[in-house]
Amino acid sequence: MASLALPTRAHEAYRYADLAALEPLWPVAVEEIHVAAGESGALAITANAEAAEARAIAITLEEGASFDLRVLNAGQAYGRIAVTATLGKGASFHFGAAQLGGGEQTLEIVTEVRHMAPDAVSRQVVRSVLGGHATGTYLGKVHVARGAIGTDGEQSIRAMLLERTATANARPELEIYADDVKCAHGCAVGELDPMGLFYLQSRGLPPSEAKKLMLHAFIAEAFVDAPEGEALTEAALAALEGLL
Repeated sequence: MASLALPTRAHEAYRYADLAALEPLWPVAVEEIHVAAGESGALAITANAEAAEARAIAITLEEGASFDLRVLNAGQAYGRIAVTATLGKGASFHFGAAQLGGGEQTLEIVTEVRHMAPDAVSRQVVRSVLGGHATGTYLGKVHVARGAIGTDGEQSIRAMLLERTATANARPELEIYADDVKCAHGCAVGELDPMGLFYLQSRGLPPSEAKKLMLHAFIAEAFVDAPEGEALTEAALAALEGLL
């Protein structure tokens, strides 16, 4: 990082951060991951500690490399995960994350995916479930450099509010400086579909079980095809129990 000074809310990446909780963790050491040309890697992060946590991860993918990163951000205090991924020619990066918070929690995921060469692919899927007075934030940028033709970048961001006192901040962003690219983002914040709940209840499920089933399916979208997807989903469901 350019400076060891604690950021302020004037810094876009920290606009919604709990700076008081972040201060004793600052500066956050950057964990560097390098994947050589043609190689592949994967990492699963489960942040569910009682104490505040903050992690910063920088991933570099050389030509034809691939990396699968999955995150469960469901600690009982402040939790921040910041990821920067730099993609070489033909590289592939998949990021799937779920955030689950309640009470007065603040949870954040901040990403920047940099397509620096042609034909790289990135996919980001983030799902948040928030109750109480919790705040869940996703700030994510897909940057396509000049000359990075054939880029394919996608962001799918959705947040589910269990109570209207919870807050979801979502800002997917595309920054494109090349032609002949395919980039898209989708973002939605809402509540459980009442018609979906009614349908499940009409099939004999109790209201609490119908709600849990719908949230299970919602969270699982972040961990589809993950090497440790089953374990992450089970951990997410355990965290979900505390919100319902």
